Amino acid sequence: MADRVARVAWDLRAFTILAGMWVRVGWSYRTSFVVLTLSSLVITGVDFVAIVIMFANVDALGGFGLGEIGFLYGATAVCLGLADLAVGNVERLGRRVRLGTFDAMMVRPVGVFAQMCADEFAFRRVGRIAQGAAVLAWSLSVVHVDWGPARLAMLGSMLVCGAAIFLGLFVLGATFQFVSGDASEVANAFTYGGNTMTQYPLTIYPTEVVKALTFLVPVAFVNWYPALFILDVPDPFGLPGWLRFAAPVVALVLCTLAALAWRTGVRHYRSTGS
Repeated sequence: MADRVARVAWDLRAFTILAGMWVRVGWSYRTSFVVLTLSSLVITGVDFVAIVIMFANVDALGGFGLGEIGFLYGATAVCLGLADLAVGNVERLGRRVRLGTFDAMMVRPVGVFAQMCADEFAFRRVGRIAQGAAVLAWSLSVVHVDWGPARLAMLGSMLVCGAAIFLGLFVLGATFQFVSGDASEVANAFTYGGNTMTQYPLTIYPTEVVKALTFLVPVAFVNWYPALFILDVPDPFGLPGWLRFAAPVVALVLCTLAALAWRTGVRHYRSTGS
C-alpha cells in the first residue's frame, strides 16, 4: 500500500513538472498563448449567447428560467473544463498507438497515464473554465436560493464530483482505443456530447433519454440532480430523491472503473510495431 501511494505521489509530481514545462513552452509565444486562451473563452461563450438570444422570445425552457439554465450551463462547463484540462490529452491515445510513440512512454520511469495527461499540456483550456465560472457566478446572483451549509456543501460537491465524472468518461473513452485503435470521436460523444446535453434542463428530453443519462452514461449527476437540491425543484420525472445525493458514489464508481480499465488496457497492450 505504501509503495502504491509513493508511486501515485511520484506520478503526480512528474505530471506537474511535465505540464509546467509545456506551459512555459506555450508562454514563450505570449501573443499566441493569450489569443488562443481568449479564443477558447469566446468560442465556448457563444453557446450561452445563443441561449440568451433564445430567451428573448421565450420566458422558460422546460420549466426553467434563464437564471436556472445558466446555473446548469455554468456548472457543467466548469466540470468539463477541469477534467479536460487535467486528463483531456488521453483522447490522443489512438494516434499515439498508431504512430508507435506510446511504446516510448512505456520505457520511461514515469507512469504512462501521467505522461499522456501532461504531454502537450494545453493551459489555454482554462478559457473554458473561466467562461463557465463566469456564467455560474452570474446565475448564482440571479437565482433565488435559500443558502445554508447543506446547499453550500452540495455546490462544492457538485463541481468536484462533476469533474470526476467527466474525468472517468475521458479515461474510459481513451481506454476503449486500446481495442478499437482510434475511437476518439466515440469518446467525445460521451464527454463533449454529455456536456452539451446537460447544459439544458433534462425536462426537454424524453423520459427514456433521462434514464439513459442517469443509469447508462451518468452525466445527469454532473449538475442535474445536485441542481434539483440546490434550486429546491421537485424532480419532474419522479425518480427517487436519493439520486440528488448520489453524485459522489457515481464519481467514485466511475473513476474506479476507469482506473481498472486503463490498467487492464496497458497490461494487455501489444505494440503495433510502428
